[in-house]
Amino acid sequence: MSNKIAIVTGGSRGLGKNAVEKLAARGIDVILTYHSQADAAQAVVQSIETQGGKAVAIKLDAGDSSTFDAFVAEVKTQLQRVWQRETFDFLVNNAGIGLHESFVDTTEAQFDLMMNIHLKGPFFLTQKLLPVMIDGGRILNVSSGLARFALPGSSAYAIMKGAVEVLTRYQAKELGARGITANVLAPGAIETDFSGGMVRDNPEVNKIVSGNTALGRAGLPDDIGDMVALMLSDEARWMNAQRVEASGGMFI
Repeated sequence: MSNKIAIVTGGSRGLGKNAVEKLAARGIDVILTYHSQADAAQAVVQSIETQGGKAVAIKLDAGDSSTFDAFVAEVKTQLQRVWQRETFDFLVNNAGIGLHESFVDTTEAQFDLMMNIHLKGPFFLTQKLLPVMIDGGRILNVSSGLARFALPGSSAYAIMKGAVEVLTRYQAKELGARGITANVLAPGAIETDFSGGMVRDNPEVNKIVSGNTALGRAGLPDDIGDMVALMLSDEARWMNAQRVEASGGMFI
């Protein structure tokens, strides 16, 4: 029985990297994507291989749908080369960047960038990967607590995440015939290098987050990586079309 295989976009750093490591620790092999940090991605691959797992890193611009056909072709090549398989099991749409700009100052270029990376990207990447996904597979889309609560400066980012949450329900409805589930994981504020490391490195921001979180602290990458692994576990097989927020209870 071969290991299950997950594709994790944006898996070279931050939450994606942590998710990759947590999946590997559970015996799930990984194809991770990176945008520009090839060395960081290879370091993750080597770390997994050292622990006895299999992993491959493939370059992907999640905001440029014109590159997706070539990416899918490379996925097929690597599945055959490394695993002697035609299919993969799980897709985690995690790749993304932040934007802090007020609604009145957000430019069309910034809006389009957010849309291409966070909404159009996952929509068409998932569509193009479906023929390669096994029946009974899982889609896990990463959203944000900002789709539920509003903090100034996040409108363009947050509305794309809100759209992804609606998309997830439609994916669950339309792909159920193949036994494929689709769910959303919505992290709260996490201490990573996301958005310039704002939550991790700015004591004032960290204090505000902690003060507005029921558990009294900001989230850590491990908090989210463990949730990814949990939501892709066999035990979570009957969960479908659900939004799970992992925020320690922010703004409740």
